[in-house]
Amino acid sequence: MLLDTASLYFRAYFGVPDTVRAPDGTPVNAVRGLLDFIARLVADHEPDELVACMDFDWRPRWRVDLIPSYKAHRVVAESEAGPDTEEVPDTLSPQVPVIEEVLDAIGIARVGAAGYEADDVIGTLTARAAGPVDIVTGDRDLYQLVDDRRGVRVLYPVKGVGTLQTVDEAVLREKYGVDGAGYADLALLRGDPSDGLPGVPGIGEKTAAKLLASFGDLAGITAAAADPASKLTPAQRRRLLEAAGYLAVAPKVVRVASDVPLPPFDPALPGEPRDPMALEELTARWGLGGSLRRVLSVLAR
Repeated sequence: MLLDTASLYFRAYFGVPDTVRAPDGTPVNAVRGLLDFIARLVADHEPDELVACMDFDWRPRWRVDLIPSYKAHRVVAESEAGPDTEEVPDTLSPQVPVIEEVLDAIGIARVGAAGYEADDVIGTLTARAAGPVDIVTGDRDLYQLVDDRRGVRVLYPVKGVGTLQTVDEAVLREKYGVDGAGYADLALLRGDPSDGLPGVPGIGEKTAAKLLASFGDLAGITAAAADPASKLTPAQRRRLLEAAGYLAVAPKVVRVASDVPLPPFDPALPGEPRDPMALEELTARWGLGGSLRRVLSVLAR
């Protein structure tokens, strides 16, 4: 089981009231909410291995160099906080280091890589996996990794993590008309405002799905655009040719990496805390209470 950790603690932050606080009054709703998520996920799905995948760089320079608008709308004004600082709620940022310390003390593997997003870590670990993989994320970008043949599916939180939509190839074909391998091409054609991806003007999701059904993949679509005899409409051909520069670089931006160099780590679920003393201190300082007890109880079972 691979956790898109930032996606989950953002959901925890907005799903758990900020009246959940440490003894000193500091909000810990994201910390406790994430712990409750992990307890529920392990109890319900019983993974053999669990990895909390981290954003070591939420907006990698190599992606921005290719598409400057990539996540640009999420950047705090440079005069306020320096370049490429992600805008997050004031009371969430201080909770992230606490989350990291607690996961480390419990012994849950926490993995990231300089210059890469959590999506890329997930893509790499999925490529390496010898058996089935459950990816827990609220980010549809990771639908591109769904692969029935290899047993790779996405568990998409609908409400908390108590209600998860299991996304396999049948779900993707029904909703988007593509399989996992085609989802990245669909996304880059239609664009994604949440990631600052412009897409091809005039080509929405339904048109993109029809083009992929007709021509197979992005390479087939661009070849059809260059062929006056193809069955593209004049408007579609014009739009695709005008967007040729974007289409040349977008695949590298949209598709998650599968070859990220990662540090050694142990993905096995711990039966007991790795560092009980540190965990005791963190519990006392941050008032982790029942949330931590639930995680430790599930892990012990």
